[in-house]
Amino acid sequence: MEELNWNGILIRPIRPQDNAAIARIIRSSLAEFGANHPGTVYYDETTDRLYELFREPGSIYFIAEKDGEVLGGAGIFPSPGLPDNTCELVKMYLKPETRGMGLGGRLISLCLKMAEAAGFTHVYIESMPELRKAVSIYDKFGFKHLEGPLGETGHFGCAIWMLKELE
Repeated sequence: MEELNWNGILIRPIRPQDNAAIARIIRSSLAEFGANHPGTVYYDETTDRLYELFREPGSIYFIAEKDGEVLGGAGIFPSPGLPDNTCELVKMYLKPETRGMGLGGRLISLCLKMAEAAGFTHVYIESMPELRKAVSIYDKFGFKHLEGPLGETGHFGCAIWMLKELE
């Protein structure tokens, strides 16, 4: 995928040097909302090495940056145990000062587009009640609530599961 410019913000695939900055954003976002508990990406060891994790076939992670500063990111990943045609929208986190400007929606749209291009027909997501604003955005994108989890993500701290059928 090529880099794209959205309202002066560069959106591009993750690079090795992004690992520390995006891990800080993810963990500080979870702490901000009181969602930094066991069974979440806060304690997931892969949070510190997203570049390496997203070398997995069928995955991609996007970084949003402005003037060399990482603002956040989001990606898709074929999480273990999901049906063959399903990937997961993962690690969608932004710095507080960038929220509300449409960047999150742009990242979600890009992830959905990439999932469809990769041949996936469904996108799964796990979240938490503490992240109500994010869940309301997923609702607007057409994600439907599920009664329980899919796959084997290992994130037992998540209590909201959603699925979107790609068109």
